[in-house]
Amino acid sequence: MKLHRPADPIAADLAETALYAALQSLQSTDECRRFFRDLCTPAEIQALSDRWTVVGLLEKNLPYREIARRTGVSVTTIGRVARALSTGHGGYDLARSRLGGTDG
Repeated sequence: MKLHRPADPIAADLAETALYAALQSLQSTDECRRFFRDLCTPAEIQALSDRWTVVGLLEKNLPYREIARRTGVSVTTIGRVARALSTGHGGYDLARSRLGGTDG
């Protein structure tokens, strides 16, 4: 998916902030599901779900090729998730800790 950002970085930041505010307003898994089904294509939801699954499998120290075999996710995507876990913004770790480290 090619990202296209508005030419105005302030407008882009405001739009991103508005999206996060909308996510924060949701109060249940069902509300999140409904929102994401309206916001995203089925393929986008699958890609996000796959990445979240990869996080749990990486935490179990499974080899990339085993994760790829189990999930169908490319080794390249698994590497990107692993890189985000080690040098990203801490979002995966934060969510995992709040969920008690349960599988995604």
